[in-house]
Amino acid sequence: MNAAASAVGPGAIIGLVLGICLLIFLVLRTKIHAVVALVIAASIAGLSAGMAPDAVVRSISNGFGSTLSTIGLVIGFGVMMGRILEVSGAAEKLAITFVRWLGEKKEEWAMMATGYIVSIPIFCDSAFVILNPLVRALARNAGRSVLTLGIALAGGLMLTHHAVPPTPGPLGAAGIFNIDIGLMIFWGVVLTLPATFTIILYARAMGPRIERMIEVDTGESISGAFQQFKEEASARERDLPSLGISMMPIVVPIVLIFINTVVSGVVTASGDATLKEALWVQASAFIGNPVIAVGLGVILAVWGLAGNLSRQDTVSELEKGIEGAGIIMLVTGAGGALGAVLRDSGVGTYIGEWVATLPLPAVLIPFVIASLVRLIQGSGTVAMITGASISAPILAQIPDVNLVFAAQAACIGSMVFGYFNDSYFWVINRILGVKSAKHQMLTWSIPSTIGWGTSLVTLLVLNMFFG
Repeated sequence: MNAAASAVGPGAIIGLVLGICLLIFLVLRTKIHAVVALVIAASIAGLSAGMAPDAVVRSISNGFGSTLSTIGLVIGFGVMMGRILEVSGAAEKLAITFVRWLGEKKEEWAMMATGYIVSIPIFCDSAFVILNPLVRALARNAGRSVLTLGIALAGGLMLTHHAVPPTPGPLGAAGIFNIDIGLMIFWGVVLTLPATFTIILYARAMGPRIERMIEVDTGESISGAFQQFKEEASARERDLPSLGISMMPIVVPIVLIFINTVVSGVVTASGDATLKEALWVQASAFIGNPVIAVGLGVILAVWGLAGNLSRQDTVSELEKGIEGAGIIMLVTGAGGALGAVLRDSGVGTYIGEWVATLPLPAVLIPFVIASLVRLIQGSGTVAMITGASISAPILAQIPDVNLVFAAQAACIGSMVFGYFNDSYFWVINRILGVKSAKHQMLTWSIPSTIGWGTSLVTLLVLNMFFG
């Protein structure tokens, strides 16, 4: 055990547990915001470990700054791009296109695919509100259950919102673990794709059944009368941007980041240090850096999708996106501050060396923490950041841990059982017209847990080969 870890006594562990319990209590039961609660928890953990007060403050400040230095701008650019995609109708264009491509009897896959792509830059709450009219119109035209299509859309939105950057939560986890964003994107897609199948199976089986239960229990129907989807889509499409322009702000940054990741891997594998000085390698490193790549996405969104908006309106919409990003960046930075205190105090090293002796995959540590925090306080973003910030300094002391999988474990854990303390739970059920608590949990709490469980199994299987 190293010197920092050997200096840690029982009081430090008790202080950490107390800090985490206080963090959860403050977020759940008081008016204190999660940002302040995270800083309080970090302070208690540091002081309990014997750190001097000025050292605790310095560690908090350095941890906050170093975390945001890697992903702060990316979060800001990502939400700005998402705002333009939202107000321009690009999300609707993607939904209509997928319905036409996949054809009849695959409407739930069209909704799943739409949600899976749209939620990469757009918050899932907003995206569900925007796309719900298409769900209802399509259900009426195809004779499908509204809840089948609604659950599929909600599931697709949840999966990438929780696992694929540049969504802020996964970006924050990647920043705290200091891992490559391209790898985070790749594994986020790989780990969540199997969950699309299990959620679809549930939606197909339970959507019509839940609707019948609602009609039996309340005498109400949630289907309603709507115009034909094709007629509505054709009329609406006249006001929507083209598919190519709608996709560019999403696809271009991801492709650039992937290219940079591949080129970096090739250079490292070659063992030739002079390759780093090659023009094509430096160009790839520049335009494939997430800050530059996502910034280009913002430019493409403004250039291609904001043509109907004045300069003032465009700037106003971009600033609305930033308003939402500000608090996410603060939470992410505060999570990084907590992680820095655990690292600097030696508590993380102490726990890491102890956990290394246990007969369980180390990758489960951020998963379990994030799952518990999510169940207790409801926010997926807070759960991801808390799970990552507590576990990162612990896992750094355990050899042969795939830190990308660890970051994804924190993200996957935050999907578990969305219920009454989750805003997305209420958005889905209120918009779909589901009023009973029993029916609401069948509509969203169960499928969100299916996505959580499926992604966990996928993670554990892949961790055996790549961990």
